[in-house]
Amino acid sequence: MSDSVSFPVPGTQLPLRGVVVVAHGGEEVSTEPVTAAQLAVLRMIPIARAIRHALADGRFLVLRPRFTVRGWNGAAASPVGDLLTLLDGIRARDGAVPVTLIGHSMGARAALQAAGHPSVNAVAALAPWVPPGEPVAQLAGLRVLLAHGDRDKITSPRDTWAFAERARAVTRVAAIEIRGSEHTMLRRGRLWHALAAEFARASFGLAAREDRLATALRDTSPGRVAF
Repeated sequence: MSDSVSFPVPGTQLPLRGVVVVAHGGEEVSTEPVTAAQLAVLRMIPIARAIRHALADGRFLVLRPRFTVRGWNGAAASPVGDLLTLLDGIRARDGAVPVTLIGHSMGARAALQAAGHPSVNAVAALAPWVPPGEPVAQLAGLRVLLAHGDRDKITSPRDTWAFAERARAVTRVAAIEIRGSEHTMLRRGRLWHALAAEFARASFGLAAREDRLATALRDTSPGRVAF
């Protein structure tokens, strides 16, 4: 399967142990179609690559789909519908194979909302857009990571930490602050990539490769771990 796929996802003949879906960011309002050249889409390439490398010792599929339109679009929640369509397709094709969602910004918000799908076993939200009032009930019983850079001026770290505390009422949440990093995750980019890869391994019960990150991912106590 190609590195970037559009909805719906074409089939694969591999007997899968798990699937990772890497979801890109977008805009608050836009019905413009997503293209492969958009920066939010391109930013996910090294993250997906790091995850593939981390899962190379097993039969895992890493998908980097493109949403149909660029915006969230209010009550339409356009990317959530795209993710649910994708998850339905994976379940119809591969049965109850576990799926881990890893999203950035708007894609993180979409991943968190789509996490109630029966195929999802874990969700990571990187620099997420989680305005006050976002639902948390759909996360019950899932493994959850919330990570945010302390210099992010596009989405709110404060909203992320508040969401983490609310979500801890229904499930285990690891909250990690990346110091000196901003919304694009380019500053300290290697750490972001390693964190996503280690979370993917942990979500499928694989042995840790980065002990310090693995320890932080296991810490679901109140507050957050800083790197």
